[in-house]
Order: sequence, then C-alpha cells, then structure tokens
Amino acid sequence: MVNIPETTDILKNNNLRVTGCRRDVLATFIDRKVALSHSDLEEALKESFDRVTIYRTLKTFLDSDLIHKVLDDSGATKYALCTHDKNEPHHEHEHVHFKCERCGKTNCIDEVSLPKISLPEGYVSKEMSLLVFGICKECN
Repeated sequence: MVNIPETTDILKNNNLRVTGCRRDVLATFIDRKVALSHSDLEEALKESFDRVTIYRTLKTFLDSDLIHKVLDDSGATKYALCTHDKNEPHHEHEHVHFKCERCGKTNCIDEVSLPKISLPEGYVSKEMSLLVFGICKECN
C-alpha cells in the first residue's frame, strides 16, 4: 500500500480514531482518485484486512461524511472521497458523476451541479444522481 502521510491528519480532523484499515482505505481512495466499490477495496487490501473490516470502515466513513455513495450502471455501489471544506456545516453530494466507457472508471465532477428538480405534489426528494457516460480525459 502506498504510504500517504496525510491520512492520519484527515482521520483526526474528522474526529475518527486512526487505525491501520482506516489509513489504508483512505490511502487507496487518495491514490486511485476514482470511485471505488467494496470489492475494489477488498481486492486492493486483501492481504491486510478482511471484507467485514473494510465494510465497517466504509460505513464509518459514510457516517462521518468523509465519503459519499456513487451509483453506476453496474448496480454496484461505489464510494468516492468528499471534497468539501471541513468547516462547511452541511454539503450536498448532488453533483455529476462520469463513467468512462473505455477504462470503466467513475469520477466525481464537482464543478457541475445538478439542476433543481420540481417534483409533483406529494413527492419528496431525498437524493439525486446523474451519471454521464463517455470517454475520460485520460482515455481521450
């Protein structure tokens, strides 16, 4: 695993206990720079941690708003690091996600927000997502 020193600082700044699994999962997100599924992390960290420990780490990161869910066309849930300022009281994950048709990687496009959607009376929105397919800048 790539040793990324700032993982300890990130965990402490988010009031999370520093463990080997949390540091390695976070380092994997930082190193790969794309949305990852539980199985992606399991494959990357199989020599060090079991699937349940990785699952619990993902749950902790979700609850702490360190990562957010990214749905893609495979039906598998992927996760991506949040890029918000820690001092923000609340932030939204309603931005565009882009999946490359060549390499299969899914990235957050934070610069593009989703439009406001007016639903018919009686409907309550909880979460929105938009997945754009195409060719990423690395594959283009």
